[in-house]
Amino acid sequence: MLKIGLTGSIGMGKSTAGKLFAEAGIPLNDSDAVVHDLYAGEAAPLVDVAFPGTMKDGVVDRHELGRQLAVDPDGFKRLEAIVHPLVRNRETEFLAHHRAAGAEMVLLDIPLLFETGAWERVDVIVVVSTDPQIQRQRVLAREDMTEEKFEMILSRQTPDAEKRRRADYLIDTSHSIEQTRERVLEIVADLKIRIAKGDFRNA
Repeated sequence: MLKIGLTGSIGMGKSTAGKLFAEAGIPLNDSDAVVHDLYAGEAAPLVDVAFPGTMKDGVVDRHELGRQLAVDPDGFKRLEAIVHPLVRNRETEFLAHHRAAGAEMVLLDIPLLFETGAWERVDVIVVVSTDPQIQRQRVLAREDMTEEKFEMILSRQTPDAEKRRRADYLIDTSHSIEQTRERVLEIVADLKIRIAKGDFRNA
């Protein structure tokens, strides 16, 4: 079973690309969605211990968590130590399920693919990118986003140029959603050909 790693910096259109792969019939494990689910479940009390006052009605208040992290950026390491193992467990369950179901390939949407070493767990890397100005416009249009927060997030992410250099496939989302969809379908078709040719014998 081929494991595709999908990544891209904030505002690049990664989530949209992930949905388009899913529409093309590729099972998707979305790390962001998994974190949202964990914040409403087993991770909430653990996060509240590390960041007092962040749990409300059994759910992590992301705004309060973000406020505390902005004040104490070193807190990211504490948060990652809690969340990453739980996310990895969900990923393992996802892979086992689809391997048993006979899936030809699956997509792992991992925002910090390079930063956490997750690139070593996938067979192919797909990077989503766009023009820096488009990225900035998209991100700053988000609710509760500021220039300072945007710069802080970027500082923790592998530079886009480095991601592009390490990509097996690149998706440019600077244009229309239809063009992005066409690119996704091109990648899926190419991977199917390569699987049939035996390019991924250890996958």
